[in-house]
Amino acid sequence: MIRFKMTSQLFSEIQSDLHRRHAFAHERVGFVGAGLALHGGCCTVLAHSYTSVVDEDYLDDPSVGAMMGPDAMHKAMAWAFEQGVALFHIHAHGGSGVPGFSSIDLRESAKFVPDFFRVRPERPHGAIVLSNTHAFGRIWLGRKLAPQRIDEFRLIGPRCRKWRT
Repeated sequence: MIRFKMTSQLFSEIQSDLHRRHAFAHERVGFVGAGLALHGGCCTVLAHSYTSVVDEDYLDDPSVGAMMGPDAMHKAMAWAFEQGVALFHIHAHGGSGVPGFSSIDLRESAKFVPDFFRVRPERPHGAIVLSNTHAFGRIWLGRKLAPQRIDEFRLIGPRCRKWRT
């Protein structure tokens, strides 16, 4: 079982950032920093921080919703190295209910997420897509391992929520 937990406040902050308009990108992207807890055969990812991709680090590529330039990846990986965090790429598709990755999301994350292990090989890394109400994600537990679906998301706050994917 793989769980992903974050505070409802962090979820709201991420949603607000990802819904900002960009001059040419159709969507925004960012990165979540997280810790890890292993207990009773369960892996729990504990999200605690977020960093957005700054405007100038997007490339103008109309074939995709958002294209990060090399500086965006460099900054995210430096952040993961300096802070010692597991790194999760995150973006939003809007709508409600449990979202899913597009074929482009699946192809591109399979290319760049394994690179996160270069700076933090001892941490799991992954990719998450949000709707307005839910999340869906994949996690790599090792650079050479196939990604796994994150089984459950939990938002912790005044009104706790959980859903299975």
